[in-house]
Amino acid sequence: MLLRDAVGQQLRASRIAQSRTLRDVAKEARVSLGYLSEVERGQKEASSELLASICNALNIQLSSLLIDVTTQIASTEKVALTVVTSDA
Repeated sequence: MLLRDAVGQQLRASRIAQSRTLRDVAKEARVSLGYLSEVERGQKEASSELLASICNALNIQLSSLLIDVTTQIASTEKVALTVVTSDA
């Protein structure tokens, strides 16, 4: 999973949970509607400044978003196991 996909999914989930429209959040974050839509769909990677602005518009902490994204990515990563045998 790409970072921008996970960020977009979390932002969209937060917006939908608040029953807010793209237009409303984009206006409050001072970002274009099209750009916010692309960020949510994982097509654009937002700068840290824009990400902070979007989080502020959604009334969520940037750190909370990043924790949720980290958790989501970690759950999709495969754990590599190494089998160690003993020849004793």
